[in-house]
Amino acid sequence: MFSFRKKLKLVTHNNRFHADDVFATATILIALNKKINDVEIIRTRDKKLIESGDFVYDVGLVYDPDKNRFDHHQEGRAGVRENGIPYSSFGLVWKKFGPQICASEKVAQKIEERLVSPIDAMDNGVEIYKPIYPNIYPYMLSSIIFTFDPSWPEKESFDSLFVQAVKLAKKLLQREVVKMNNFEKAEERLKEIYEKTEDKRIIVLDENYPWEDVLNKYPEPLFVIKPRNGERWSVTAVANDMYSFKRRKYLPKSWAGKNGEDLAKVTGVKDALFCHNGIFICAAETKEGAMKLAELALAE
Repeated sequence: MFSFRKKLKLVTHNNRFHADDVFATATILIALNKKINDVEIIRTRDKKLIESGDFVYDVGLVYDPDKNRFDHHQEGRAGVRENGIPYSSFGLVWKKFGPQICASEKVAQKIEERLVSPIDAMDNGVEIYKPIYPNIYPYMLSSIIFTFDPSWPEKESFDSLFVQAVKLAKKLLQREVVKMNNFEKAEERLKEIYEKTEDKRIIVLDENYPWEDVLNKYPEPLFVIKPRNGERWSVTAVANDMYSFKRRKYLPKSWAGKNGEDLAKVTGVKDALFCHNGIFICAAETKEGAMKLAELALAE
């Protein structure tokens, strides 16, 4: 897409960095198919240096995607999503290059919701969660990037640690693209399995598909059986929300925390292996054993 003889100049602000400018840098590098040493990263607030950039983000007071300018600090900002979350530099860069990187509008949108919007919200001071326990907060990506910023009395430069943070962000983003593309492929297969299953309360999978945010969209499934690492078969209770610990139907309380012979004795399933104390997952050595466990749990 891009062909330049000289190194491309990526320009963002200097001093302390944040998740939005770090991930914006990583996104541009992936879109260009470049390593960080293949480009010139300039961290500055000097107007002349900013004007010289091939890509300018989180600085410059201009949003013009056609000219690769992605700032959101100007008067009026650079737009707000339908859900009310304003764009930061990461979101603006992702809006342009995300679909290209993912080779799929759908996958790009999933990553937008899962990764991009939360970072943009944090950067713009928008709350997206409420703590349940006093002084206990999720350890978010913004927190991880914050750990790369040098703190007193460290002498390492902001720029060198920025590079380290970008390398981490790039790897994470690349893995997210792979995972979400594979999720999209799995989604079609899961729908097929669901449609072909007669008793939809128990769904049996032939592979270790990421099912949690697909099968919970249907009202009937209570338990999902699937192979795990080729060594065992698990039975997992379905939740309405993949981020919730509350299940539609739990495994029997008498199974809680039991393993091996103890679980086999209480269930009558000879190859039963374990049951979690939370009674939301158990396992057996064979598919047949897992089926028996699911059927017992369904009948209780």
